[in-house]
Amino acid sequence: MPEPKPAQSRRRSRILAFRVLFEADSSGSPVEVVRMRQFAEAGMGREALEFAGELIDGVREHLEEIDEIIRRHAPAFPLEDLSPIDRNVLRLAIYEVRFDTRRAPLRVAINEAVDIAKGYGSESSGRFVNGVLGAVALEAARLHGADGSGLDSEAAGD
Repeated sequence: MPEPKPAQSRRRSRILAFRVLFEADSSGSPVEVVRMRQFAEAGMGREALEFAGELIDGVREHLEEIDEIIRRHAPAFPLEDLSPIDRNVLRLAIYEVRFDTRRAPLRVAINEAVDIAKGYGSESSGRFVNGVLGAVALEAARLHGADGSGLDSEAAGD
C-alpha cells in the first residue's frame, strides 16, 4: 500500500488529534490515556503520529488562551454549552491559527476544521466553525501581519 501524500497525512493527523481531544473532553478521561489507545489503533506512521501529538500538546498548553478566544468570538454561545465536537474542532484550529502559524496557511487550517466539523458535527457545525474561525483569522492577521509571518508594532509590545 502506498504512503499517503503529506496533505492527506496531515489531514489524518488533525482528525486523530481532534478525536483524542473530543473523547477526553466528552468522557472526562485523561488525555494521555485516550491518546495512547487512539494512537495504537490509528495505524499511522511515526511522522503522522508525531504531528497529531504536537497538535494535542499545543492545544493543551494553550487551552486557557484558546478558550478565551472562543468566548470572545462566540459570546452568544457559552463555551460549556457548545457541543464537544464544535468546541474541540475550534480548539484545534485556533491552536493552529494563533499559536502554530508556521504549520499551515490560515486557509488550510480553517478548511480542515470546517471539514472535520461537517463530518462529525451537526448540520450547522461547519457554518458555526467557519464563522468563528473567520473572526479569529482576522484577529490573527492584525496581530501577526497579513500573512501571519511577522509581528506588527502593537503585538510586539505585548
